[in-house]
Amino acid sequence: MKIISTKIPEIRIIEPKVFEDERGFFFESYQKKQFMDAGIHAEFVQDNHSRSLQHTLRGLHYQIKQAQGKLVRAVVGEIFDVAVDIRKGSPTFGLWTGDYLSAKNKKMLWIPPGFAHGFYVTSLEAEVVYKATDYYSPKWERTIIWNDPILNIEWPLKNELPTLSPKDEMGNSLGDAEVFD
Repeated sequence: MKIISTKIPEIRIIEPKVFEDERGFFFESYQKKQFMDAGIHAEFVQDNHSRSLQHTLRGLHYQIKQAQGKLVRAVVGEIFDVAVDIRKGSPTFGLWTGDYLSAKNKKMLWIPPGFAHGFYVTSLEAEVVYKATDYYSPKWERTIIWNDPILNIEWPLKNELPTLSPKDEMGNSLGDAEVFD
């Protein structure tokens, strides 16, 4: 397993060692010791699975209390996955990083608590699976608008607007959002 830091050091790209042959493939998507050795001390309590159609954008989501760390991967199709640092005292506050996760490349993204998360579906459809370090709590869920000019995220849109949920359409700008102290 190869664990790579991004421009935001706490966000990590995980490239598993994949064993492939004519029958298919096998890889470890999570191995506690390897994560611990890389400084990722996460205890997962919940797994989530979503299916989305092309041009769907989900996010940017976070929980202001019961903050969730997430280990995200696409098991069908491809997504552009984004994490935004919303920890007020952090030197990377307001910065984002993103990468393509797909069933083909098998990359995963580790997003610790204190970050907003979202993804955009670039394939015809995508299924995303992620492990979370705390339970989902609608009471504490918050959304930052996907196209916030303060963040200036370079989503891979090709002259189309994304498909959003009503909740995501109503997201706050980073300047108006509750953030982590």
